[in-house]
Amino acid sequence: MRNIRRSLFVITSLAGLLAASMPLRAQAPGSGTVLHVSPYVGYIMFGDYLKGPLGTSLTNAPGVLYGTQASMSLAPNLSLLGNVGYTSSDIRVGIPILGGVSVGHSSMLIYDAGLEYNFGSSKAGSLPLSPFIQAGVGAIRYNIDESILQTNATNFAGNVGIGADFALAKGIALRVLGKDYIGKFNFQDATGLGISGETAHNFALTAGLRFDF
Repeated sequence: MRNIRRSLFVITSLAGLLAASMPLRAQAPGSGTVLHVSPYVGYIMFGDYLKGPLGTSLTNAPGVLYGTQASMSLAPNLSLLGNVGYTSSDIRVGIPILGGVSVGHSSMLIYDAGLEYNFGSSKAGSLPLSPFIQAGVGAIRYNIDESILQTNATNFAGNVGIGADFALAKGIALRVLGKDYIGKFNFQDATGLGISGETAHNFALTAGLRFDF
């Protein structure tokens, strides 16, 4: 919980500095619309789930992330959002000197819900720019399917994010987003062993289009 509060403070501070540096209009982009849908693709980098002796660690290799985010306007600058994403990558054991050694493969389904606050629009060159922040809760569902190990685990994950929309046309914008999914791998669920893992920060960088309806 302390890590979530720390990340939220950092992201909110950056967003506040960004907002203070630009002459913003009070009106959010797509004002008057109710539903926003944003398919995206990007890259996710995973933190360590477990740290062992002599500098060893367990994590997932970075992977391509794709999914869709949908949001519903609650107020001109505030939206309720839901997100579903999917990625897959190798499971790696980090060994000093040797580096990462692949020991399996897993697919991951990410789903969460939260709130988005939009700071209004300004100009970034010739494109209207609208910075925003997000915060929410959800889970990461791991499915490990190897010849010697077939298991799954569902892990709670809080998240915070910062991004911006660049208006391309009426009702269409380019959306870029950086998001931190914060949680622990559920070893009890996956293995039945009472192992307490590390709190991992899983950073996702994505880009896509936002459609307003």
